[in-house]
Amino acid sequence: MTIAENIAAIYENIAKTCAEYECDTSRVHLIAVSKKQDERRIEAALQAGHRIFGENRVQEAYDHWAHRRGQYDDLELHLIGPLQTNKVKDAVALFDVIQSVDREKLARKLSEEMAAQGRDLPCFIQVNTGLEEQKSGVIPDAVPEFLDYCYHDCGLNVTGLMCIPPVDDPPALHFALLQKLARQNNLPELSMGMSADYEAAIPLGATYIRVGTGVFGERE
Repeated sequence: MTIAENIAAIYENIAKTCAEYECDTSRVHLIAVSKKQDERRIEAALQAGHRIFGENRVQEAYDHWAHRRGQYDDLELHLIGPLQTNKVKDAVALFDVIQSVDREKLARKLSEEMAAQGRDLPCFIQVNTGLEEQKSGVIPDAVPEFLDYCYHDCGLNVTGLMCIPPVDDPPALHFALLQKLARQNNLPELSMGMSADYEAAIPLGATYIRVGTGVFGERE
């Protein structure tokens, strides 16, 4: 299948899943994860009309997107990977949404840099739902306190939560936990679900699904 056909198939699956579980299709947005993809595949997704993309690394994102900003006014770039504080200036300049806010130092730095650049980017708090030592994210019990810090101490525009479930766990358990945390903290957006499990995330409130292989195919 072509990339255009892959994208069409994902939107068809979104529509079917939303119909089955009585979800609002317009609330579910597809982020095409373009990390480590070549120019040909990215261009194919753009030519298919897709405009929402996710990147894990700031420098790679610049290589993919800095020269395209002027060509696509409706481009929407999400940073979905860990963000080092020394990359915050570049991230704030390039991205439209920061999905991986996970510590006070980063929240403060983002706040300062957005003020310096005159930007007010929507942010997501990354939650380590599986309590994995090797993974970034705020532990679930710490979400309210960290959210309060982001709001009141930093003035960040936090709109949602993001998670990456452990590989060996049923993902729906983690999606349900993230949905519960979002409801408890009055956050409207949920970024969860990837190529293998986005159809499980949609009934549990996903508003952004992050799909790489399902869009672009296996990396060469």
